[in-house]
Amino acid sequence: MNLTLYLATVLIWGSTWIAIAWQLGPVPIEVSVLYRFALAALALFALLTVSGKFPRLPRQGQGYAALLGALLFSTNFLCFYHATQYIPSGLSAVVFACASIFNGLNLWLFEGQKPSRQWLHGSLMGLVGTLLLFWPSLASSELGAQAWKGLALACAGTLCFSLGNLVSARGQRRGFTVLQMVPWGMVYGVVLLLGWVQLLGQELVWPQDGRYWGALLYLALFGSVIAFTAYLTLVGRIGASKAAYATVLFPLVALGLSTLFEGFVWQPVSMVGMAVCLLGNLVIFGLPRRLGPQAA
Repeated sequence: MNLTLYLATVLIWGSTWIAIAWQLGPVPIEVSVLYRFALAALALFALLTVSGKFPRLPRQGQGYAALLGALLFSTNFLCFYHATQYIPSGLSAVVFACASIFNGLNLWLFEGQKPSRQWLHGSLMGLVGTLLLFWPSLASSELGAQAWKGLALACAGTLCFSLGNLVSARGQRRGFTVLQMVPWGMVYGVVLLLGWVQLLGQELVWPQDGRYWGALLYLALFGSVIAFTAYLTLVGRIGASKAAYATVLFPLVALGLSTLFEGFVWQPVSMVGMAVCLLGNLVIFGLPRRLGPQAA
């Protein structure tokens, strides 16, 4: 069961990035993100209601849910959807996999938790690896400006995700569960997105493209509900630290799909960058130390 949950998390989250790329086109990005989380919220509320676990959230927890809606279920994905206009979806996934670096910085800034030397080493490797992976695009005279813009947007999305993690952790310390905050957070995210769509004067377009609707259903149901449930179940079975290795592996799936469907070209410097980036994340999670003589 643990292996099934782990593979489901890695394969689904790794493949959501190419589905994001398939949604780009006739529908404004803000409207696509609105559709995604409106459908995800409906599905999650229905699932919890049928299972007898309707997410009743006290008034004191609504503030945490609203912040999650602003950070995780709107702004975060707006940044990544826009980033995919400029860089391959697989590269966006690699930046997202560096969320552990942003988590360490935010814990230092907002919680006063000084990062360890191990985190500093792993973060430096992650940053160097990411730059090496992006370097062919950044150095190109034709793609350089666009690649920098995509990288900046992906970093902004990862920062929002990291801040959302901080909000979630504080809410849980106050006694509110993830399955209380997340569904209502999606509702708040949908409200914010709807207001943003109205402010921009965008229309709720209904495209005829079957691939768009297939991607939407996959992102809303599999990416936002099934994979999230599988990941939380895995956390409960094997612990958060071991479950977190899924975030190290899913960029490999994302880049593989990006190679097949988006024409991403692997160059030697890209391969080195990917290896260094993955190793940096493993250092942050403490895998080399756990495999060493002292751990044994």
